Amino acid sequence: MSHIKEIRDLTKEQLEVMINDLNRDIFSLKNQLAGTRKLEKPHLLKEKKKDRARALLVLAEKSALAKKQEGKK
Repeated sequence: MSHIKEIRDLTKEQLEVMINDLNRDIFSLKNQLAGTRKLEKPHLLKEKKKDRARALLVLAEKSALAKKQEGKK
């Protein structure tokens, strides 16, 4: 769904909100799967997990870059 280029353009705050939303969606899908043993759109779970991983990666990159820049000052 989300391309890494689009995610990299987001700010840290936007990334954190995106990660929280994805966590909520994943939790909901897992509960639905546990309750009914069937998802209407099973591909969404895998897709949302990948999007969360991308967002976490970009957030970690931005944090590392910020720390590196602080160290130079």
